[in-house]
Amino acid sequence: MFAPSPLHPQAPLRASDEPYPPDVLERMSADAAKVISRYPQQRSALLPLLHLVQSVDGYITGRGVHFCAEQLGLTTAEVSGVATFYTQYKRHPNGDYTVGVCTNTLCAIMGGDQLFEELSEYLGIGHDETTEDGKITLERVECNAACDFAPVVMVNWEFFDNQTPESARQVVDRLRAGEPVAPTRGPSRVGTFKEVSRVLAGFTDGRADEGVGAGPASLQGTLLAQKMGWSAPGGTDGDAVPDAQQTQATPAGQEGGLDRGRPSSADTPSNRPDEQPGGGGPAGDARPVGENTKEEER
Repeated sequence: MFAPSPLHPQAPLRASDEPYPPDVLERMSADAAKVISRYPQQRSALLPLLHLVQSVDGYITGRGVHFCAEQLGLTTAEVSGVATFYTQYKRHPNGDYTVGVCTNTLCAIMGGDQLFEELSEYLGIGHDETTEDGKITLERVECNAACDFAPVVMVNWEFFDNQTPESARQVVDRLRAGEPVAPTRGPSRVGTFKEVSRVLAGFTDGRADEGVGAGPASLQGTLLAQKMGWSAPGGTDGDAVPDAQQTQATPAGQEGGLDRGRPSSADTPSNRPDEQPGGGGPAGDARPVGENTKEEER
C-alpha cells in the first residue's frame, strides 16, 4: 500500500450515523467472516475488511469504521488510526477510477511531473480530487516499482507504461466514456474502484491470469542470465558459488553479450570480480557463500 505523503495530506474521515440496510449488512458480515477465518488473530483482518468497506461504500465511511470495529473487537479509534494511515483507504467519495501519476525520481525525470500537471489541467482537478461526473480521482503517487517503464500511470493499481500526456488523456477520456480499457500489463480491462477493492479484500474476480504478466524491459535480466548460462547458487550454507566459467561476464555488444544498442548500467553485467553473479568473491573463488575473507572483514 502507498504510504501517506506529508505534501498531500488527506481529509479526515467523515462521520456517518446511517446504518447499512439489513441485506447489505448481512452480506458484508458473511464476507467478513470468510476474511477473518484466514487469520490466527482476528484483528489481523482489519486491512482487508477496510477494503471490503470500500467495495460497498466507495470510501471509508463512519458506518464502515463501526462495522470493522464490531467485527474484530476493536475500538473505532484503532480502526480509524489504520484507515487514516494508508492512502489506499479514501476518506471521502472516490471516483470510479483512481488515476495515479508517479512523480518519484525516475518517472519525474522521464516526464512524470509534466504528465501530472497536464492531466490535472485537462481534468480540472488537483491531487486527491474527483471530476464532477464522479469518474476520475487524480493522484500523485509514490514509486510503483515499475521504473523500467517510466513514466508510469496507474488506474486502480493497474499499470499503464511509458505514458505521455497525450496517451494519458486518451485513457481518461475512454474511462469517462464508459469504454473498457486494458492496462499495459494485467487483466483485459481495468475494474472499477469498488470492484478492485473487493479483490483487495481477498475475493477473486477470476481474472488473475489475464493479459501480459511482465513487459520486455522487466525480462531483460532473465534473458541475459539465460544467454550467459548463469544460474543461482543453491542458497544453503556450504554450497559453492557457480563456477567462474559460468559467471564470467561479457560486456554488452561484445561476443557472447546481449547486443541491444545502448544498455543501461543496470542491464550490463560488471567485469569487476567482486560483482560476479551469485555473490561470490574473485573469479575462481569457490568458497561457501557467506564466508568472508579477512580482507573483506577489514
